[in-house]
Amino acid sequence: MTTTLSSLSERSVAYERMADALSHLGETWRDWPDLSQCAHAMGLSPHHFQREFTRWAGVSPKQFQAALAHAEAGDLLRQGASVLDASFEAGLSGPSRLHDLFIAHEGLTPGEAKSGGDGASLVIGEAPTPFGTGIFLISSRGLCGLGFADDGVSAKTGFEHPGYAKGAVFADLASRYPNAEPRRDDAEARRWSQRIFQGTDPIPVALYGTPFRRQIWRALLDIPAGETRTYGEVAAAAGQPKAARAAGTAIGANNISWLIPCHRALASDGRLHNYHWGVARKRAMLTYERAHAA
Repeated sequence: MTTTLSSLSERSVAYERMADALSHLGETWRDWPDLSQCAHAMGLSPHHFQREFTRWAGVSPKQFQAALAHAEAGDLLRQGASVLDASFEAGLSGPSRLHDLFIAHEGLTPGEAKSGGDGASLVIGEAPTPFGTGIFLISSRGLCGLGFADDGVSAKTGFEHPGYAKGAVFADLASRYPNAEPRRDDAEARRWSQRIFQGTDPIPVALYGTPFRRQIWRALLDIPAGETRTYGEVAAAAGQPKAARAAGTAIGANNISWLIPCHRALASDGRLHNYHWGVARKRAMLTYERAHAA
């Protein structure tokens, strides 16, 4: 059976409620709550919850629970538990490959980067994504910025980062290249969103970074979908085991969220509090990945 995902606009609108649903399922799957219990927790009827969740995630809530159980069991299930493995084999009807990425070119030359992008031809725009409104920064060579916006964002309190409102995200991405004066083009952003979240071809990324930062970003790409690593582990994977703090800085400097998966990196305490685009979004991304990777 193949589940047809709804449009990116519909999935974007549903994101906030689905982020809550993913968090709830992630916390309760060991108790195997039934559809009615899950729907009640979300304030929806069972039919509405089943329909909306499946259209957003590409899998049903029950399949999602099974995938979380499969991922959590990990090596245990793979050690001869063939009957259990077979029971999960048909659990996911969504795509197993979330995205395929290659770094095609550096988005700016070192000279352009040093001058703040002076003379670079960049486009910026907004488009719906499965994780809410995406803000895309695009060069002729490929994608060079992707962030996410939230409506009604409250101020940061404590360790947890709530994310940013739309205007702040536009300003944030544009400030990475302050002299480039990007041109607004939402239609181009929508084309890139469809290419990233609904397409099957590799995505060209145009991103300038120092050699060390590029090492760290490549190490992020090697983390399996749905799994996490501490900054120290990322640094070690990049061949710089004593550079955990510098690795954290490099991860924070990544311009292209989701595709270069900085959401898979954690501080040494293991908390999710340090994601630039909001803790709820980081949690949703990781939980979504775990289900589709199982």
